[in-house]
Amino acid sequence: MTAGDVVLLHSSMRSLGFVAGGAQGVVQALLDVLGPGGTLVVPTHTPENTDPADWRHPPVPEAWWPVIREGTPGFDPLRTPSRWMGVIAETARTWPGALRSGHPQVSFATVGRHASEIVGGHQLDDALGERSPLGAVYRLDGRVLLLGCGHASNTSLHLAEWRQVSPPRARTGSAILRPDGASQWTTWVDVVPDEDDFDQLGADFEATGAAVIGRVGDAPARLMGQRALVDFATAWMAAHRPAAATAR
Repeated sequence: MTAGDVVLLHSSMRSLGFVAGGAQGVVQALLDVLGPGGTLVVPTHTPENTDPADWRHPPVPEAWWPVIREGTPGFDPLRTPSRWMGVIAETARTWPGALRSGHPQVSFATVGRHASEIVGGHQLDDALGERSPLGAVYRLDGRVLLLGCGHASNTSLHLAEWRQVSPPRARTGSAILRPDGASQWTTWVDVVPDEDDFDQLGADFEATGAAVIGRVGDAPARLMGQRALVDFATAWMAAHRPAAATAR
């Protein structure tokens, strides 16, 4: 990782052990390395703003579904916190000058030179595809840094799913903000993400020698070119996954 790079970071603060300055110190250190010409990207997903009909861990009673849909505030890039993305990602999301994409389920936040290019135009029905920040990082020849987490958290692998010939698709929904500031539940159809084989896929990619593996503090760290990763994963999925299921 060098000055001027575009880096998509997935991280676990707990895995690092003690860090002077905590999450703020980590983000500052990364931005210092990337310099004014670089760009840091983090996932700021909001899985609680999804259709409760699809919740499994835990499920909720069907009678609750309309209440949840009506009561969930519309996604606001400035106000809606991410969930389960970690304190480092949340720190980057609120960093001065940070920009965030507008997808109500799988937004990303960026700080740096290419921030607006990466987060602009994030489409509802192309959540992790070419018109998402993942596609933008690919076009910019960015890198992926897994800091204290494994490939199960590696969102760039989803871009390979969206590139399959006939990936499974389904209807999903979220609360969005209308122009007048009111919340509105809306639905659309998109690819169904599936992380079940990401650990094996990641291990096979690492076996090619294309990832640099080391340690940062107490945590394992993996750095890789996103293009090489996505290209490998696209071919790997075509060879290892069963034929696409019929969209429901």
